[in-house]
Amino acid sequence: MSKIIWSKIDEAPALATYSLLPIVSAFTKSAGVDVVTSDISLAGRVISKFPERLNADQRISDDLAELGNVVQLSDANIIKLPNISASVPQLMECIAELQSKGYDIPNYPEDPKTDEEKELQALFATCLGSAVNPVLREGNSDRRAAVAVKNFAKKNPHKLRPFEQNSKASVAHMDGGDFYSNEQSIIMSGSSKVTIEQNGKVLREIQAQDKEILDATFMSAKALGSFYKKTLDDSKINGTLWSLHLKATMMKVSDPIMFGHAVKVFFKDVFAKYGSDLLAIGYNANMGLGDLYKKLENSPKKDEIIAAIEATYSTQPALAMVDSDKGITNLHASNDIIIDASMPVVIRDGGKMWNKDGKTQECVSVIPDASYAVFFKAMVDDCVANGQYDVSTMGNVANVGLMAQKAEEYGSHPTTVELTESGTVEVKDATGAVLMSHECEAGDIYRMSRAKDIPIKDWVRLAVERARLTGSPAVFWLDENRAHDANMIKKVNEYLKDHDTTGLELPIMDVKSATKYTNERVRKGLDTISVTGNVLRDYLTDMYPILELGTSAKMLSIVPLIAGGGLFETGAGGSAPKHVDQFLAEGHLRWDSLGEFLALAESLRFIAQKNDSNKLAVVTAALDVANNAYLDNDKSPSRKCGEPDNKASHFFVAQYWADALASQKDDTELAAKFAPIAKALKENEAKIIEELLSVEGKAQDIGGYYHPDDAKAEAAMRPSKTLNSIINSI
Repeated sequence: MSKIIWSKIDEAPALATYSLLPIVSAFTKSAGVDVVTSDISLAGRVISKFPERLNADQRISDDLAELGNVVQLSDANIIKLPNISASVPQLMECIAELQSKGYDIPNYPEDPKTDEEKELQALFATCLGSAVNPVLREGNSDRRAAVAVKNFAKKNPHKLRPFEQNSKASVAHMDGGDFYSNEQSIIMSGSSKVTIEQNGKVLREIQAQDKEILDATFMSAKALGSFYKKTLDDSKINGTLWSLHLKATMMKVSDPIMFGHAVKVFFKDVFAKYGSDLLAIGYNANMGLGDLYKKLENSPKKDEIIAAIEATYSTQPALAMVDSDKGITNLHASNDIIIDASMPVVIRDGGKMWNKDGKTQECVSVIPDASYAVFFKAMVDDCVANGQYDVSTMGNVANVGLMAQKAEEYGSHPTTVELTESGTVEVKDATGAVLMSHECEAGDIYRMSRAKDIPIKDWVRLAVERARLTGSPAVFWLDENRAHDANMIKKVNEYLKDHDTTGLELPIMDVKSATKYTNERVRKGLDTISVTGNVLRDYLTDMYPILELGTSAKMLSIVPLIAGGGLFETGAGGSAPKHVDQFLAEGHLRWDSLGEFLALAESLRFIAQKNDSNKLAVVTAALDVANNAYLDNDKSPSRKCGEPDNKASHFFVAQYWADALASQKDDTELAAKFAPIAKALKENEAKIIEELLSVEGKAQDIGGYYHPDDAKAEAAMRPSKTLNSIINSI
């Protein structure tokens, strides 16, 4: 029997799985495919690290490490739902929840002093940020909108708010002293141990491979502080909201530090007057304003410092809000301002964000590093100049992304470090030869990142393949004036010679030019393939789908693994926390599982093609029919409590899937098996919907946010006895 591994993850998609997976398992077993789960949730990752501290019934295997081996196999088939890329505050919340359930998990050491605390922090670091993706993504990314999904969006366009005439919306980025301007890059000639050294001390060490690209660069802390101050001053003069956009989850080392600098600059008077008091209560600005309020509970100057914080708002420009009703600002928590989720919303809302009064207001989006900020600037500038996009006519932007073997994990690699002293930082090979060198100061953020040769070669192959299959131009987003990109261009030009590119459009453009070219085509209704590095892949595959489709969760996200297997991702989970909040409060889950439906179809198709299985091909074709019917009949979950939600959407896909299997003529055994199922699902539709709606408006207890009780969560997500009975009978 063939096997699909379905990831057990977090938040809304995890809740949806309790309802969807029994349906999926029942249908796929009929075609000889077994669906098994693998726990890569944040809680699961944490629990697996401490087997020696836990009871036998609490211990679980390290499923993420096991999947890291699976993706190296030719028959790997994994459906990966979006998981939490945890920030430190989220990790600490998860630990506290597990401790409350009787798990002997140690506290996270925020400021480790002893060797034991440093080792513990390093162990927890393996759970932070983009811990899952670098392990599983042993292939490059093919992300695109399914034709049916794109057509549905055009026929049923979601709302994009217009940009005002003479809009003040803008993006600000650094023009010097940032990662972009300081970058150096080399192509390795031969394999070698490589060290990062400063003032005679080895900071980091790696084993570099022949032909891989190594980059080294740093962000000047002084230049960053000056940049923040200038943007604050300009924003106040221009009357715009000031909004910071970073990625402190995936960029788990660099961006929390950059976030902390913003907090200290915005509240400079508070830190100047009360710096020693904040130090005394163990406050770290990287944790944000929200953590400061928590720690102030232990300060005798609590009221005085809070008053100073409040007084700051009158001296600075208006600050963008994450939740105006709750008073949660853009600087409360670094994981609330994730750039790939926040910047598309700025565009969608006409260059605006929410202010403290709960109204939208034009903003300056502050994105320090020019490496990728130029993309967001070009997007905003395009809309300011040409107006909002038209969802009903805009073209599609697909993506081929370089991400295999931890390519370009900027700010996330263990080779990213906040320097504790000034001096020359050198990258040396095993002979002691200096490969790259920078003069840095204490507090600067230094990083070295990598892109290996085999993934780059495979990335070029995939770009040519997609261009040939679609007839669309495939644009390599590479800037010859950036050190890393200049070396990438050399490799792209070399590896394009390995392919027949006759008749294909494969231009190489810098990010600003590529954005302009792509957007001109988008506005004409033309399709374009963006071929990008890992970070831009992340940002483009949220930006364009959110504008085109309303959400990136509806994208096909296929990762052809280099070893021959397949990883099928189900879109982004940026709105998942709000979905969970609503579900816990009123039993309504508005998460749309379309991404899971589409990923499942591709996963089954992959197995069917590899094994030449007619029965599985029939089941897959029937799921395609069901997915189209799901869209055509608009069975996406409602946002409103009391109306059909995620659970109902699963019922309708099951009904359409069973009906398609019962109606097809290519496999009489499957038709006979599913005829009574289809009949029962149709005849009992009203009753099933009534049972599913019976939990609406009622608070739900699932036994935990990060580590729910499986029995409670399943009961909450499978309230229809009639539907359960029919599915269980398959």
